[in-house]
Amino acid sequence: MRKLKTWKDFLREEDGMGTVEVILIVVVLVGLVLVFKNEINDIIDTLFNKITKQTNKF
Repeated sequence: MRKLKTWKDFLREEDGMGTVEVILIVVVLVGLVLVFKNEINDIIDTLFNKITKQTNKF
């Protein structure tokens, strides 16, 4: 009977929900980065090229 009560308490406890939500958000973000890796690299390259051109003007 004691084990059943602790199992019910465990299922009702919500302390771990924040951790699960954070892990899911991180997994989604990593997935998006992997899917759009080439596009992100192109954007970063373009930005650095513009920065380099702007600094060379001075």
